[in-house]
Amino acid sequence: MTLIASARSTPGLLKQDVTVDGRFHLITDEPEHLGGTDEGPSPHELLVAALAACTATAVSAYVRTKEWDVGGIRVDAEYDSKAEPRSFRLRINLERAIDDAQRQRLEKVAESCAVRRALLTGFTIDECLVADGVGDCG
Repeated sequence: MTLIASARSTPGLLKQDVTVDGRFHLITDEPEHLGGTDEGPSPHELLVAALAACTATAVSAYVRTKEWDVGGIRVDAEYDSKAEPRSFRLRINLERAIDDAQRQRLEKVAESCAVRRALLTGFTIDECLVADGVGDCG
């Protein structure tokens, strides 16, 4: 499945108007201390948010299919962008107690999150630059 995101810059600013898959709209920006206007999350913040949301979605979907009463689910994701290699720390918080078998299963489910798999597998990035309609993106 191919997803398409388009970011349109606001001239003179670091603010981006982003459309995701032609269905969703959001704004990204940089903090004021980096020259932005802090009107939205930065791209790095979206990365950690995507991992937290994906993990929470995977766990929530599994819990729902099993009809387990775990109460609320909250995933806290921490991203260290200065570490080499860069690192994430995830904490999956359930409101209610679960047994060891459920814990082991939910840990496996969390590992199956599509964002996590993409980050661990790695990427290739092909890019081209088109200026005033001129550029070969073959």
